Amino acid sequence: MLKQRDLISAPNHILISAANEFNDKTNFVHEMWQTDFTYFKIIGWGWYYLSTILDDYSRYIIHWELCSSMKAEDVKRTVKKAIEKAQIKTKQRPKLLSDNGPCYVSNELKDYLKNTQKMKHIRGKPLHPQTQGKIERYHRTMKNVVKLDHYYHPEELIFALEHFVENYNNHRYHEALDNLIPADVYFGRGDKILE
Repeated sequence: MLKQRDLISAPNHILISAANEFNDKTNFVHEMWQTDFTYFKIIGWGWYYLSTILDDYSRYIIHWELCSSMKAEDVKRTVKKAIEKAQIKTKQRPKLLSDNGPCYVSNELKDYLKNTQKMKHIRGKPLHPQTQGKIERYHRTMKNVVKLDHYYHPEELIFALEHFVENYNNHRYHEALDNLIPADVYFGRGDKILE
């Protein structure tokens, strides 16, 4: 009734519904990276935050860092090291897909990605973690294994994460990758293996 009498004003923003799946599927390695934080409690130390960068096409974990905060500077450091590890020297940089956490919407990160790294930043729809489904699923899988133990020092957690990532990248078969391991797809061995 209020709508019929024009007593309800239009919102200042437009709501766009999220799709069931990401529309721009990647076709090659380093086309797009997904990034997110997850958290761990270290007994006697408090909360620590894992910043991860995953290649969208291959699901290969390019770089991760255990941080004491979730700030733009932590994301910047993770991105910088991922670019170094991936040995990306060309002007064609991967797009970076993230959620809308405070560190990802900050002007500091926006300026860094645009001006320093020349990367396009894509943010998912608010309250729709499915947009970053690959990194969300990776974090869930990783935590299901890593959190089976208690950690009393950050170095213990780092050791467990190193072991998990090495296994995930180089030994764990992935159904969505035609039962290849992420390293096979990332390093271009996938087609040869599937022949």
